[in-house]
Amino acid sequence: MARNGGATYAGAALSGLTVLEQRLRQDLEWLELPAKPWVPERAAPDGRPVADVAIVGAGMAGLAAAAALRLDGVDRLRVLDRAAEGQEGPWVSYARMETLRSPKGLAGPALGLPALTFRAFFEAQHGAAAWEALGKIPRGMWMDYLNWYRRVMAVPVENGADVALIRPREGGLIVLEMCTGPEVLCRRLVLASGRDGLGGHFVPEMARRVDRRFWAHSREEIDFAALRGKRVGVVGAGASAMDNAATALEAGAASLDLFVRRAELPRINKFTGIGSQGVVHGFAGLPDEWKWRFLHYAGSAQTPPPRDSTMRVSRHPHARLHLSSPVTGVREVDGALRVETPRGAFTVDFLIFATGFKVALDERPELALIAPHIRLWRDRFTPAAGQESEELAFSPDLAPDFSFQEKVPGECPALARIHAFNYPATLSHGKLTGDIPAISAGAKRLSRGIARSLFVEDRETHFERLVAFDTPELLGDEWPARGVSA
Repeated sequence: MARNGGATYAGAALSGLTVLEQRLRQDLEWLELPAKPWVPERAAPDGRPVADVAIVGAGMAGLAAAAALRLDGVDRLRVLDRAAEGQEGPWVSYARMETLRSPKGLAGPALGLPALTFRAFFEAQHGAAAWEALGKIPRGMWMDYLNWYRRVMAVPVENGADVALIRPREGGLIVLEMCTGPEVLCRRLVLASGRDGLGGHFVPEMARRVDRRFWAHSREEIDFAALRGKRVGVVGAGASAMDNAATALEAGAASLDLFVRRAELPRINKFTGIGSQGVVHGFAGLPDEWKWRFLHYAGSAQTPPPRDSTMRVSRHPHARLHLSSPVTGVREVDGALRVETPRGAFTVDFLIFATGFKVALDERPELALIAPHIRLWRDRFTPAAGQESEELAFSPDLAPDFSFQEKVPGECPALARIHAFNYPATLSHGKLTGDIPAISAGAKRLSRGIARSLFVEDRETHFERLVAFDTPELLGDEWPARGVSA
Protein backbone atom coordinates (compact mmCIF):
# COMPACT_ATOMS: atom_id res chain seq x y z
CA MET A 1 0.00 0.00 0.00
CA ALA A 2 1.32 3.44 -0.87
CA ARG A 3 0.17 6.62 0.82
CA ASN A 4 0.16 10.20 -0.35
CA GLY A 5 -1.32 13.00 1.73
CA GLY A 6 -3.89 10.70 3.31
CA ALA A 7 -4.93 9.00 0.09
CA THR A 8 -4.39 5.24 0.02
CA TYR A 9 -3.98 3.26 -3.17
CA ALA A 10 -4.37 -0.48 -3.43
CA GLY A 11 -1.47 -1.34 -5.66
CA ALA A 12 -1.35 -5.12 -5.34
CA ALA A 13 -2.93 -5.81 -8.73
CA LEU A 14 -1.80 -2.64 -10.44
CA SER A 15 1.42 -1.81 -12.22
CA GLY A 16 3.65 0.79 -10.64
CA LEU A 17 2.88 3.31 -13.35
CA THR A 18 -0.85 2.77 -12.98
CA VAL A 19 -0.57 3.55 -9.28
CA LEU A 20 1.53 6.63 -10.05
CA GLU A 21 -1.02 7.84 -12.58
CA GLN A 22 -3.78 7.43 -9.99
CA ARG A 23 -1.74 9.55 -7.61
CA LEU A 24 -1.19 12.21 -10.28
CA ARG A 25 -4.92 12.35 -11.03
CA GLN A 26 -5.64 12.70 -7.32
CA ASP A 27 -3.06 15.46 -6.92
CA LEU A 28 -4.55 17.36 -9.86
CA GLU A 29 -8.06 16.92 -8.48
CA TRP A 30 -7.03 18.25 -5.06
CA LEU A 31 -5.44 21.27 -6.75
CA GLU A 32 -8.51 21.73 -9.01
CA LEU A 33 -6.37 21.34 -12.08
CA PRO A 34 -6.57 21.71 -14.97
CA ALA A 35 -8.43 24.97 -14.39
CA LYS A 36 -11.79 25.21 -16.10
CA PRO A 37 -11.51 26.57 -19.66
CA TRP A 38 -12.18 30.30 -19.75
CA VAL A 39 -10.94 31.62 -23.12
CA PRO A 40 -13.87 32.60 -25.40
CA GLU A 41 -14.05 30.42 -28.47
CA ARG A 42 -13.10 32.12 -31.70
CA ALA A 43 -13.78 31.29 -35.31
CA ALA A 44 -12.37 32.81 -38.48
CA PRO A 45 -14.70 34.91 -40.65
CA ASP A 46 -15.12 31.90 -42.93
CA GLY A 47 -16.13 29.71 -39.98
CA ARG A 48 -12.90 27.78 -39.57
CA PRO A 49 -11.94 27.01 -35.96
CA VAL A 50 -9.19 29.01 -34.31
CA ALA A 51 -6.84 27.58 -31.70
CA ASP A 52 -6.16 29.66 -28.64
CA VAL A 53 -2.49 28.70 -28.93
CA ALA A 54 -0.52 26.74 -31.50
CA ILE A 55 2.83 25.32 -30.42
CA VAL A 56 5.47 24.37 -32.97
CA GLY A 57 7.60 21.62 -31.47
CA ALA A 58 6.66 18.74 -29.17
CA GLY A 59 9.99 18.12 -27.52
CA MET A 60 10.47 18.81 -23.83
CA ALA A 61 9.86 22.56 -24.12
CA GLY A 62 6.75 22.16 -26.26
CA LEU A 63 5.28 19.52 -23.94
CA ALA A 64 5.95 21.63 -20.85
CA ALA A 65 4.45 24.72 -22.49
CA ALA A 66 1.32 22.84 -23.56
CA ALA A 67 0.87 21.22 -20.14
CA ALA A 68 1.28 24.57 -18.36
CA LEU A 69 -1.31 26.20 -20.63
CA ARG A 70 -3.77 23.37 -20.03
CA LEU A 71 -3.32 23.65 -16.27
CA ASP A 72 -4.08 27.39 -16.58
CA GLY A 73 -7.34 26.71 -18.43
CA VAL A 74 -6.13 27.46 -21.97
CA ASP A 75 -7.19 24.25 -23.63
CA ARG A 76 -7.79 24.86 -27.34
CA LEU A 77 -4.29 23.91 -28.34
CA ARG A 78 -2.64 22.67 -31.52
CA VAL A 79 0.77 21.10 -30.82
CA LEU A 80 2.61 20.45 -34.08
CA ASP A 81 5.77 18.45 -34.66
CA ARG A 82 7.22 17.31 -37.96
CA ALA A 83 8.80 14.19 -36.42
CA ALA A 84 7.09 10.83 -36.08
CA GLU A 85 5.53 9.99 -32.73
CA GLY A 86 8.19 9.16 -30.17
CA GLN A 87 10.92 10.85 -32.24
CA GLU A 88 10.37 14.45 -31.10
CA GLY A 89 13.34 16.46 -29.91
CA PRO A 90 16.98 15.35 -30.04
CA TRP A 91 16.88 12.40 -27.67
CA VAL A 92 16.61 9.53 -30.16
CA SER A 93 17.82 11.38 -33.25
CA TYR A 94 21.00 13.48 -33.16
CA ALA A 95 21.72 13.28 -29.41
CA ARG A 96 24.44 10.67 -29.10
CA MET A 97 25.35 10.70 -25.42
CA GLU A 98 24.83 7.60 -23.32
CA THR A 99 23.28 9.47 -20.40
CA LEU A 100 21.93 12.93 -19.72
CA ARG A 101 24.31 15.50 -18.31
CA SER A 102 21.82 16.87 -15.77
CA PRO A 103 21.67 15.44 -12.23
CA LYS A 104 19.02 12.74 -12.03
CA GLY A 105 17.01 14.42 -9.26
CA LEU A 106 16.09 17.61 -11.11
CA ALA A 107 12.33 18.17 -11.31
CA GLY A 108 12.54 19.09 -15.01
CA PRO A 109 9.19 19.71 -16.73
CA ALA A 110 7.07 18.50 -13.76
CA LEU A 111 5.44 21.94 -13.22
CA GLY A 112 5.50 21.56 -9.45
CA LEU A 113 3.75 18.16 -9.46
CA PRO A 114 5.83 15.55 -7.61
CA ALA A 115 4.07 12.64 -9.33
CA LEU A 116 5.07 14.07 -12.71
CA THR A 117 8.84 14.00 -12.09
CA PHE A 118 11.24 11.60 -13.74
CA ARG A 119 12.08 10.22 -10.31
CA ALA A 120 8.45 9.28 -9.71
CA PHE A 121 8.29 7.71 -13.19
CA PHE A 122 11.48 5.71 -12.54
CA GLU A 123 10.69 4.55 -9.01
CA ALA A 124 7.17 3.49 -9.99
CA GLN A 125 8.73 0.96 -12.35
CA HIS A 126 12.02 0.04 -10.70
CA GLY A 127 11.75 0.95 -7.02
CA ALA A 128 13.59 3.22 -4.61
CA ALA A 129 16.68 1.01 -4.36
CA ALA A 130 17.17 1.14 -8.13
CA TRP A 131 16.85 4.92 -7.98
CA GLU A 132 19.60 5.14 -5.40
CA ALA A 133 21.81 2.93 -7.56
CA LEU A 134 21.15 4.95 -10.71
CA GLY A 135 23.99 7.19 -11.78
CA LYS A 136 22.66 9.43 -14.52
CA ILE A 137 19.55 9.09 -16.64
CA PRO A 138 19.98 6.97 -19.80
CA ARG A 139 19.08 9.00 -22.85
CA GLY A 140 16.50 6.51 -24.17
CA MET A 141 14.81 6.34 -20.79
CA TRP A 142 14.39 10.11 -20.78
CA MET A 143 12.56 9.81 -24.09
CA ASP A 144 10.35 7.12 -22.55
CA TYR A 145 9.57 9.56 -19.74
CA LEU A 146 8.64 12.34 -22.16
CA ASN A 147 6.35 9.96 -24.07
CA TRP A 148 4.66 9.09 -20.76
CA TYR A 149 4.46 12.79 -19.84
CA ARG A 150 2.73 13.54 -23.12
CA ARG A 151 0.13 10.85 -22.42
CA VAL A 152 -0.66 11.58 -18.79
CA MET A 153 -0.85 15.34 -19.34
CA ALA A 154 -3.06 14.82 -22.42
CA VAL A 155 -0.91 16.98 -24.68
CA PRO A 156 -2.60 16.90 -28.11
CA VAL A 157 0.44 16.40 -30.34
CA GLU A 158 -0.04 16.20 -34.10
CA ASN A 159 2.93 14.41 -35.64
CA GLY A 160 4.10 14.75 -39.21
CA ALA A 161 2.99 18.40 -39.12
CA ASP A 162 5.63 20.65 -40.69
CA VAL A 163 5.06 24.41 -40.83
CA ALA A 164 5.95 25.97 -44.17
CA LEU A 165 5.10 29.62 -43.47
CA ILE A 166 3.90 31.81 -40.61
CA ARG A 167 1.53 34.44 -41.97
CA PRO A 168 0.00 37.18 -39.80
CA ARG A 169 -3.60 37.91 -40.65
CA GLU A 170 -6.02 40.70 -39.92
CA GLY A 171 -8.23 40.35 -36.89
CA GLY A 172 -5.45 39.25 -34.57
CA LEU A 173 -5.03 35.82 -36.12
CA ILE A 174 -1.93 33.95 -37.23
CA VAL A 175 -2.07 31.47 -40.08
CA LEU A 176 0.30 28.54 -40.27
CA GLU A 177 0.64 27.28 -43.81
CA MET A 178 1.60 23.61 -43.59
CA CYS A 179 3.84 21.63 -45.91
CA THR A 180 0.97 19.17 -46.23
CA GLY A 181 -2.61 19.46 -45.03
CA PRO A 182 -4.87 22.40 -44.22
CA GLU A 183 -3.78 25.64 -42.63
CA VAL A 184 -3.80 26.07 -38.86
CA LEU A 185 -5.30 29.27 -37.45
CA CYS A 186 -4.38 30.48 -33.98
CA ARG A 187 -4.44 33.53 -31.74
CA ARG A 188 -1.04 32.94 -30.17
CA LEU A 189 1.92 31.03 -31.56
CA VAL A 190 4.71 29.45 -29.51
CA LEU A 191 7.93 28.43 -31.24
CA ALA A 192 9.26 25.60 -29.06
CA SER A 193 11.66 24.59 -31.77
CA GLY A 194 14.88 23.82 -29.95
CA ARG A 195 18.42 25.10 -30.26
CA ASP A 196 18.25 25.68 -34.00
CA GLY A 197 14.65 26.91 -34.07
CA LEU A 198 15.54 30.46 -35.11
CA GLY A 199 18.37 29.57 -37.43
CA GLY A 200 20.40 26.46 -37.95
CA HIS A 201 23.60 24.69 -37.15
CA PHE A 202 26.81 26.60 -37.58
CA VAL A 203 29.63 25.41 -39.81
CA PRO A 204 32.59 27.53 -40.96
CA GLU A 205 32.49 28.80 -44.51
CA MET A 206 35.50 26.63 -45.46
CA ALA A 207 33.35 23.51 -45.07
CA ARG A 208 30.84 24.69 -47.64
CA ARG A 209 33.48 24.56 -50.34
CA VAL A 210 34.02 20.83 -49.79
CA ASP A 211 31.88 18.03 -51.19
CA ARG A 212 29.19 17.05 -48.69
CA ARG A 213 30.15 13.40 -48.80
CA PHE A 214 33.21 14.28 -46.72
CA TRP A 215 31.57 16.03 -43.77
CA ALA A 216 28.48 16.54 -41.61
CA HIS A 217 27.39 18.68 -38.71
CA SER A 218 26.80 16.87 -35.44
CA ARG A 219 23.12 17.94 -35.61
CA GLU A 220 22.61 15.94 -38.80
CA GLU A 221 21.87 12.28 -39.40
CA ILE A 222 25.18 10.46 -39.78
CA ASP A 223 25.68 6.91 -41.01
CA PHE A 224 28.21 5.86 -38.38
CA ALA A 225 28.25 2.27 -39.63
CA ALA A 226 29.76 3.60 -42.86
CA LEU A 227 32.66 5.05 -40.85
CA ARG A 228 33.93 1.64 -39.82
CA GLY A 229 37.60 1.39 -40.76
CA LYS A 230 37.70 5.09 -41.69
CA ARG A 231 39.82 7.96 -40.43
CA VAL A 232 37.43 10.36 -38.70
CA GLY A 233 37.98 13.90 -37.48
CA VAL A 234 35.80 15.93 -35.13
CA VAL A 235 35.95 19.71 -34.75
CA GLY A 236 35.02 21.03 -31.31
CA ALA A 237 35.45 20.34 -27.61
CA GLY A 238 31.93 20.36 -26.19
CA ALA A 239 29.57 17.58 -25.22
CA SER A 240 28.42 17.05 -28.79
CA ALA A 241 32.01 16.72 -30.02
CA MET A 242 32.79 14.03 -27.48
CA ASP A 243 29.54 12.16 -28.05
CA ASN A 244 30.01 12.07 -31.82
CA ALA A 245 33.66 11.09 -31.48
CA ALA A 246 32.72 8.25 -29.14
CA THR A 247 29.95 7.06 -31.44
CA ALA A 248 32.37 6.95 -34.39
CA LEU A 249 34.94 5.03 -32.36
CA GLU A 250 32.36 2.55 -31.11
CA ALA A 251 31.22 2.04 -34.70
CA GLY A 252 34.73 0.92 -35.59
CA ALA A 253 36.52 4.04 -36.84
CA ALA A 254 40.17 3.26 -37.56
CA SER A 255 41.30 6.52 -35.97
CA LEU A 256 39.78 9.61 -34.40
CA ASP A 257 41.35 13.07 -34.38
CA LEU A 258 39.67 15.69 -32.18
CA PHE A 259 40.59 19.28 -33.16
CA VAL A 260 40.25 21.85 -30.37
CA ARG A 261 41.17 25.51 -30.69
CA ARG A 262 41.80 26.00 -26.94
CA ALA A 263 45.04 25.18 -25.19
CA GLU A 264 43.15 22.96 -22.75
CA LEU A 265 39.65 21.57 -22.36
CA PRO A 266 37.38 23.76 -20.21
CA ARG A 267 36.91 22.18 -16.80
CA ILE A 268 34.33 24.23 -14.91
CA ASN A 269 30.63 24.56 -15.74
CA LYS A 270 30.15 28.12 -14.55
CA PHE A 271 26.35 28.41 -14.67
CA THR A 272 25.88 25.14 -12.81
CA GLY A 273 28.01 26.57 -10.03
CA ILE A 274 25.67 29.50 -9.45
CA GLY A 275 22.42 27.68 -10.15
CA SER A 276 19.65 28.89 -7.82
CA GLN A 277 16.08 30.10 -7.82
CA GLY A 278 17.58 33.56 -7.69
CA VAL A 279 19.10 33.02 -11.12
CA VAL A 280 15.92 31.37 -12.42
CA HIS A 281 13.60 34.18 -11.38
CA GLY A 282 16.00 37.08 -11.17
CA PHE A 283 17.93 36.95 -14.44
CA ALA A 284 15.11 38.53 -16.46
CA GLY A 285 15.11 41.48 -14.06
CA LEU A 286 18.76 42.33 -14.62
CA PRO A 287 19.69 45.50 -16.48
CA ASP A 288 20.67 44.75 -20.06
CA GLU A 289 24.37 45.29 -19.48
CA TRP A 290 24.32 42.73 -16.68
CA LYS A 291 22.44 40.13 -18.72
CA TRP A 292 25.04 40.52 -21.42
CA ARG A 293 27.90 40.45 -18.91
CA PHE A 294 26.72 37.19 -17.33
CA LEU A 295 26.25 35.35 -20.63
CA HIS A 296 29.35 36.77 -22.29
CA TYR A 297 31.48 35.58 -19.37
CA ALA A 298 29.86 32.14 -19.28
CA GLY A 299 30.18 31.78 -23.04
CA SER A 300 33.83 32.82 -22.99
CA ALA A 301 34.58 30.27 -20.27
CA GLN A 302 32.67 27.62 -22.25
CA THR A 303 30.93 24.58 -20.85
CA PRO A 304 33.14 21.53 -20.41
CA PRO A 305 32.19 18.23 -21.98
CA PRO A 306 30.89 15.74 -19.40
CA ARG A 307 33.60 13.68 -17.75
CA ASP A 308 31.89 10.42 -18.73
CA SER A 309 31.65 11.51 -22.37
CA THR A 310 35.31 12.53 -22.44
CA MET A 311 36.47 9.23 -20.97
CA ARG A 312 34.21 7.42 -23.43
CA VAL A 313 36.57 8.79 -26.10
CA SER A 314 39.91 8.73 -24.28
CA ARG A 315 39.73 5.03 -23.48
CA HIS A 316 40.29 4.28 -27.17
CA PRO A 317 44.03 4.17 -27.90
CA HIS A 318 43.51 5.32 -31.48
CA ALA A 319 41.79 8.56 -30.40
CA ARG A 320 44.00 11.66 -30.45
CA LEU A 321 43.29 15.06 -28.87
CA HIS A 322 44.84 18.05 -30.65
CA LEU A 323 44.82 21.14 -28.42
CA SER A 324 45.64 24.65 -29.67
CA SER A 325 44.59 23.31 -33.07
CA PRO A 326 41.85 25.40 -34.64
CA VAL A 327 41.00 24.18 -38.14
CA THR A 328 42.26 26.82 -40.56
CA GLY A 329 41.41 25.03 -43.78
CA VAL A 330 40.00 21.87 -45.31
CA ARG A 331 40.47 20.61 -48.84
CA GLU A 332 39.99 17.44 -50.81
CA VAL A 333 43.18 15.56 -51.64
CA ASP A 334 43.19 12.15 -53.33
CA GLY A 335 39.69 11.17 -52.20
CA ALA A 336 40.15 12.30 -48.60
CA LEU A 337 40.18 15.54 -46.61
CA ARG A 338 43.30 17.42 -45.67
CA VAL A 339 42.64 19.26 -42.40
CA GLU A 340 44.99 22.14 -41.76
CA THR A 341 45.83 23.47 -38.28
CA PRO A 342 48.64 25.65 -36.85
CA ARG A 343 50.21 22.45 -35.50
CA GLY A 344 50.20 20.56 -38.75
CA ALA A 345 47.97 18.97 -41.35
CA PHE A 346 46.02 15.75 -40.95
CA THR A 347 44.24 13.47 -43.39
CA VAL A 348 40.77 12.14 -42.58
CA ASP A 349 38.11 10.36 -44.58
CA PHE A 350 35.23 12.10 -42.83
CA LEU A 351 34.97 15.24 -40.70
CA ILE A 352 32.22 16.04 -38.15
CA PHE A 353 31.71 19.68 -37.21
CA ALA A 354 30.43 19.84 -33.62
CA THR A 355 30.39 23.61 -33.89
CA GLY A 356 27.05 24.51 -32.37
CA PHE A 357 24.12 26.56 -33.58
CA LYS A 358 23.40 30.10 -34.69
CA VAL A 359 20.47 32.49 -34.83
CA ALA A 360 19.88 33.24 -38.52
CA LEU A 361 16.27 34.23 -39.06
CA ASP A 362 16.72 34.54 -42.80
CA GLU A 363 17.64 30.84 -43.01
CA ARG A 364 14.22 29.73 -41.72
CA PRO A 365 11.72 29.74 -44.62
CA GLU A 366 8.75 29.62 -42.27
CA LEU A 367 9.85 32.95 -40.74
CA ALA A 368 10.22 34.76 -44.07
CA LEU A 369 7.30 37.18 -43.53
CA ILE A 370 8.18 38.13 -39.96
CA ALA A 371 11.98 37.84 -39.77
CA PRO A 372 12.73 41.34 -41.20
CA HIS A 373 10.67 42.91 -38.42
CA ILE A 374 12.06 41.01 -35.40
CA ARG A 375 14.19 43.15 -33.10
CA LEU A 376 17.51 41.62 -32.14
CA TRP A 377 19.76 42.70 -29.31
CA ARG A 378 22.20 44.22 -31.77
CA ASP A 379 19.45 46.59 -32.93
CA ARG A 380 19.38 48.45 -29.62
CA PHE A 381 22.29 47.39 -27.40
CA THR A 382 26.00 48.10 -27.65
CA PRO A 383 28.17 45.97 -25.34
CA ALA A 384 31.12 47.28 -23.40
CA ALA A 385 34.51 47.12 -25.06
CA GLY A 386 35.91 43.62 -24.91
CA GLN A 387 32.50 42.02 -24.49
CA GLU A 388 31.53 41.87 -28.16
CA SER A 389 29.77 38.65 -29.21
CA GLU A 390 28.14 37.99 -32.54
CA GLU A 391 26.24 35.06 -31.03
CA LEU A 392 24.66 37.25 -28.35
CA ALA A 393 24.13 40.17 -30.74
CA PHE A 394 21.84 38.07 -32.93
CA SER A 395 19.67 36.92 -30.00
CA PRO A 396 16.03 38.06 -30.27
CA ASP A 397 15.10 40.87 -27.89
CA LEU A 398 12.05 39.37 -26.21
CA ALA A 399 9.25 40.80 -24.10
CA PRO A 400 8.48 39.45 -20.58
CA ASP A 401 6.12 36.84 -22.07
CA PHE A 402 8.77 35.59 -24.56
CA SER A 403 7.08 37.40 -27.46
CA PHE A 404 9.07 39.01 -30.23
CA GLN A 405 9.29 42.78 -30.39
CA GLU A 406 9.22 44.98 -33.46
CA LYS A 407 12.34 46.51 -34.90
CA VAL A 408 10.21 49.43 -36.11
CA PRO A 409 7.08 49.96 -33.99
CA GLY A 410 3.88 49.51 -35.93
CA GLU A 411 5.31 47.60 -38.90
CA CYS A 412 4.44 44.08 -37.66
CA PRO A 413 2.23 44.19 -34.53
CA ALA A 414 1.54 40.44 -34.89
CA LEU A 415 4.96 39.79 -33.34
CA ALA A 416 3.44 40.46 -29.91
CA ARG A 417 1.45 37.24 -30.41
CA ILE A 418 4.42 35.06 -31.41
CA HIS A 419 6.53 33.69 -28.56
CA ALA A 420 10.08 32.30 -28.83
CA PHE A 421 10.18 29.52 -26.26
CA ASN A 422 13.47 28.10 -27.49
CA TYR A 423 17.16 28.33 -26.72
CA PRO A 424 17.78 31.77 -28.31
CA ALA A 425 15.54 33.28 -25.60
CA THR A 426 18.37 32.85 -23.10
CA LEU A 427 19.78 36.38 -23.25
CA SER A 428 16.38 37.92 -22.52
CA HIS A 429 15.10 35.39 -19.96
CA GLY A 430 17.98 33.25 -18.73
CA LYS A 431 18.29 29.50 -19.16
CA LEU A 432 14.57 28.67 -18.94
CA THR A 433 13.81 27.37 -22.40
CA GLY A 434 16.32 24.77 -23.51
CA ASP A 435 17.65 22.85 -20.55
CA ILE A 436 16.12 20.54 -17.95
CA PRO A 437 16.84 22.46 -14.70
CA ALA A 438 14.44 25.42 -15.12
CA ILE A 439 12.10 24.39 -17.92
CA SER A 440 9.06 24.37 -15.59
CA ALA A 441 9.72 27.95 -14.51
CA GLY A 442 9.96 28.96 -18.15
CA ALA A 443 6.76 27.16 -19.10
CA LYS A 444 4.85 28.78 -16.24
CA ARG A 445 6.15 32.25 -17.16
CA LEU A 446 5.12 31.69 -20.76
CA SER A 447 1.68 30.36 -19.87
CA ARG A 448 0.86 33.16 -17.47
CA GLY A 449 2.00 35.76 -19.96
CA ILE A 450 -0.23 34.29 -22.66
CA ALA A 451 -3.16 33.95 -20.26
CA ARG A 452 -2.80 37.59 -19.27
CA SER A 453 -2.73 38.85 -22.85
CA LEU A 454 -5.70 36.71 -23.89
CA PHE A 455 -7.78 37.98 -20.96
CA VAL A 456 -6.90 41.60 -21.69
CA GLU A 457 -7.70 41.12 -25.37
CA ASP A 458 -11.09 39.58 -24.54
CA ARG A 459 -11.97 42.05 -21.78
CA GLU A 460 -15.27 43.10 -23.38
CA THR A 461 -16.46 39.50 -23.53
CA HIS A 462 -15.39 38.85 -19.95
CA PHE A 463 -17.19 42.03 -18.81
CA GLU A 464 -20.33 40.91 -20.65
CA ARG A 465 -20.09 37.59 -18.83
CA LEU A 466 -19.77 39.50 -15.55
CA VAL A 467 -22.88 41.52 -16.29
CA ALA A 468 -24.85 38.52 -17.51
CA PHE A 469 -24.01 36.26 -14.58
CA ASP A 470 -27.17 35.90 -12.52
CA THR A 471 -26.91 32.74 -10.45
CA PRO A 472 -28.13 33.81 -6.98
CA GLU A 473 -26.47 32.75 -3.76
CA LEU A 474 -29.35 34.02 -1.64
CA LEU A 475 -32.83 32.79 -2.50
CA GLY A 476 -34.82 35.37 -0.54
CA ASP A 477 -36.06 33.07 2.19
CA GLU A 478 -33.01 33.25 4.41
CA TRP A 479 -34.43 35.87 6.87
CA PRO A 480 -37.80 35.55 8.64
CA ALA A 481 -40.24 38.22 7.51
CA ARG A 482 -40.82 39.35 11.09
CA GLY A 483 -37.23 40.53 11.37
CA VAL A 484 -37.12 42.56 8.14
CA SER A 485 -38.01 46.23 7.83
CA ALA A 486 -38.02 48.12 4.59
